[in-house]
Amino acid sequence: MNNSIFTARPGRKSVLRFGVALAVAALTVTGCSSGDEATAEPEQGTATSAYPLTVENCGRTLTIDAPPQRAVSLNQGSTEILLSLGLADRMVGTATWTDPVRENLAADNETVPRLADNKPSFEVVLDTEPDFVSASFGGTLGPGGVAEPAQFEQLGVPAYLSPTDCDGKDDNSVNADGNRTEPLTMDAVYKEIRDLAAIFDVRERGEQFVAELEQRYEDASGQVNANGVSLAYWFADIETPYVAGCCGSSGIITDSVGAKNVFDDTTNEWPQVSWESILDRDPTALVLADLSRRSITGDALDSKIEFLESNPVTQRLSAVQNQRYIVVNGADMNPSIRTIDGIEKVADALREWNLDN
Repeated sequence: MNNSIFTARPGRKSVLRFGVALAVAALTVTGCSSGDEATAEPEQGTATSAYPLTVENCGRTLTIDAPPQRAVSLNQGSTEILLSLGLADRMVGTATWTDPVRENLAADNETVPRLADNKPSFEVVLDTEPDFVSASFGGTLGPGGVAEPAQFEQLGVPAYLSPTDCDGKDDNSVNADGNRTEPLTMDAVYKEIRDLAAIFDVRERGEQFVAELEQRYEDASGQVNANGVSLAYWFADIETPYVAGCCGSSGIITDSVGAKNVFDDTTNEWPQVSWESILDRDPTALVLADLSRRSITGDALDSKIEFLESNPVTQRLSAVQNQRYIVVNGADMNPSIRTIDGIEKVADALREWNLDN
């Protein structure tokens, strides 16, 4: 699946390391001589960023010396934010895709090299000579991922992790897993947008984009009250399915339409459960992720439905007998701008089935 369009070139990495090392030394000297650093939190009405810019991010302080010109995004969620902010011309690579890019971003996305469908190697990322790296998950930017933030920062490359994967979460070292200590809200997504807009000095675009998402959220969630409707969210894996716990992106979707997640008694973001436990809770409808990746069983929608309608246990589910399947992209279940896409799709299905009270 790592179909990188890049190949390593002899000597390139050593040149990058040497060049960045010089840049680090220069920044260190500059930092010692200047006490005036701007922060990512803008004053009301501030439309431009001042540099050096400091950003508090997931327990670390990032220093951005200038607006990035060669950014690499390591996850689809982060990529779609950068593209939505009109930054394709300042991106030199993307990676880790679960789905096709949003249609409104497809043209810009075509102009940015895809380093890998899944996780690229550290060397492949360095070969693009990035001056900024962003990611949606600690499993991508962290232990066991492409690299840890410190590995990039030692080379003078600021590494930004989405607050959706660290704020109110006690473990972000495994991609999209771990426990939520507090329910995720759209505020964390809006914070990511504002942080990235400040880093790239496009604050006004960021505020406009947040306002647009807030309006869509209000429009979608205000139209449905599915009290009495229960949902189960199946992401992937046929043998031991990954389903959504209480408090991640799927929790936002469920709360927005007034329904109940049958696994809202677990704070684990994506617990693996048995089909018998799903049958015991017998949800009204199943929200099924249709992933374009092919990493594990049950990624594709057709394989999910084929299994549900042929397995002796799942055949007994009310949702299967009534064919109440709500199809979303995998990215709609991840904390991102796609969460609102998920709300809209679930709300539309509940209205179509007259389950919106």
